[in-house]
Amino acid sequence: MRIVNDFPRRVMEEETWIPLPDGGRLAARIWRPVDAEIHPVPAILEYLPYRKRDLTAERDVQSHPYWAGHGYAGVRVDIRGTGESDGVLTDEYLPSELDDGLVVLEWLQAQPWCTGDVGMIGISWGGFNGLQIAALRPPQLKAVITICFTDDRYADDIHHMGGCLLGDNLSWASTMFDGNACPPDPDLVGERWRDMWLERLDGSGLWLAQWLEHQRRDDYWKHGSVCEDYTAIQCPVYAVSGWADGYCNAVFRLLAGLHVPRKGLVGPWAHKYPHLGVPGPAIGFLQESLRWWDQWLKGHDTGIMEEPMLRVWMQESMPPSARYDERPGRWVAEPQWPSPNITPQAFRLTQGHDLMAEDEPREDPPEATLDLRSPLSVGLYAGKWCSYNAPPDLPHDQREEDGGCLIFQTPRLEAALEICGSPLVELELSADQPVAMVALRLSDIGEDDKATRVSYGLLNLTHRDSNEHPEPLVPGQRYRVSIPLKHIAQQFPAGHAIRLSLSTSYWPLAWPSPEPVRITLWPGASRLVLPRREPRPAEEAALPAFAEPEGAPALAKTLLQPSQESWRVIRDLAQDRTTLEVVHDEGRYRIDDIDLEIAASVTERYSYAYGSYESVSGWTEWQRSFRRGEWEVHTLTRTLLTSDANNFRIRATLDAWEGETRIFARTWDETIPRDLV
Repeated sequence: MRIVNDFPRRVMEEETWIPLPDGGRLAARIWRPVDAEIHPVPAILEYLPYRKRDLTAERDVQSHPYWAGHGYAGVRVDIRGTGESDGVLTDEYLPSELDDGLVVLEWLQAQPWCTGDVGMIGISWGGFNGLQIAALRPPQLKAVITICFTDDRYADDIHHMGGCLLGDNLSWASTMFDGNACPPDPDLVGERWRDMWLERLDGSGLWLAQWLEHQRRDDYWKHGSVCEDYTAIQCPVYAVSGWADGYCNAVFRLLAGLHVPRKGLVGPWAHKYPHLGVPGPAIGFLQESLRWWDQWLKGHDTGIMEEPMLRVWMQESMPPSARYDERPGRWVAEPQWPSPNITPQAFRLTQGHDLMAEDEPREDPPEATLDLRSPLSVGLYAGKWCSYNAPPDLPHDQREEDGGCLIFQTPRLEAALEICGSPLVELELSADQPVAMVALRLSDIGEDDKATRVSYGLLNLTHRDSNEHPEPLVPGQRYRVSIPLKHIAQQFPAGHAIRLSLSTSYWPLAWPSPEPVRITLWPGASRLVLPRREPRPAEEAALPAFAEPEGAPALAKTLLQPSQESWRVIRDLAQDRTTLEVVHDEGRYRIDDIDLEIAASVTERYSYAYGSYESVSGWTEWQRSFRRGEWEVHTLTRTLLTSDANNFRIRATLDAWEGETRIFARTWDETIPRDLV
């Protein structure tokens, strides 16, 4: 990244408070031009629970001062109950969070240094609430950039996929369990810090239990899902994600569903801002965002809306790896979405495990069947549903998975094939249990037979007709189901093959069914449909290039202990137990400007005993500390999730220390019935 030190306007920074109607206040950090009270500027709001003072400080100082230097006020606000803001945070995207966001917009409009026009930007949580607040139509909000987000909190968030319970639901609940236990900084809130901290420790609760109470798409998940009414959003929207991120599907749904000026951008990245994008190539996203803000907050015609609605990174083939520094490819574009340039190409499944072009002669008996009961080991090399760290949480060689699957493969391709969109799989099948799932993976098979996962999809078969009203299967009854895979833009080279793999488990990416399941598949009535895109070299060559990444000067910090990360699959044959262990030690560092030392580490273990569905467990442990001089606090959170055929069970602990004294301890033991999951 190129560091920019000189901006068109000189920048000042301040910590301040935004008063709330109930007497509380939100903590804000603002960068703005020093002359903004003479020459007011629009504001760019990022509204998060991730602690502006410390945990997002490194990212914030590269972007918000950059915008400020180009004539905006960069505003970072901690959500109620987080950072230095008053109150207690008890869940995601609460009505109170959105109401407070409206208050923030009104406050910004009233500041003498603000023109009254505001844009909202955010990645993940901030991408969610930017859309949710836009749907409330506040007059101050003129445009949104939403990054790594969803429009449907049930269908496409970290909790569920295809009606299946995601392993990341536990992982994410544990992350927030840790984050909600962090204290405010005494340097900002003074002696109130301890009372505020104790209130949070006592009141935030066990979010995982609350989420598990809602295993189908009920009103709980509909709240905050802007897909319920796209017409509620009346301001322009720029939707951004990456192929390695969990949230890329929502970009395409927004482009199709909204009726306002809109753009979409999908790169090769994981859950990252594009100027920090890994796998690369990263792009000059702060420059791109300025074009958007100048267009909609300042009324300057930057030409951004004359460019194609959608730009995506067409990935070239790569050998499988859990880590990529870069994904080779090229930028391609579509004038609108859905695009008239995408055409379906269908392949039928055969009893001989082939994927044959649909127009080729059929040779299989129409009632021929194939049976499958997958081991729980299928999924150990799947990586994360949402790749936060990029390396090393991406899927590895899929041959490790395919031994427990039905696989169907094309002949070696005579010419390259490119796809852009969501592959679709249509299956005719039956199951021998009332609750069952299927996992589908699309892989690129190299000339050396290595298998790189390109896309995948899940379906809880009780959700075959509805996520809101699932129904148990009738064992032995034949069903037809359609399963969309994640959107992707991918080239399959000549000489490679395309493989579709089907399994009845995908642990620990998804929680397994209550019992082992045998699926009977009618391949002759099943097919794969790929969204084929023909290259258009002249149009692609004419696309304007993205600039190289830029940012404001980095946060001044001192590394005290380096970070470490590992992913290990441990197969203990003596105990017949397999464990996926994920360790991410963030190390220890000091933020020099505020003399604050921070350390954190998380360990996750997902395990099962051979052949035993009731042995499946997920365990997480977070440790975090903050220290400045003689002031030191330390928290420890642990969560264990297990299940049997009828129930989930959560056992969790929260401990907090001030210095050497433990000042808070709580345990939870919750049992929650399974609801067709």
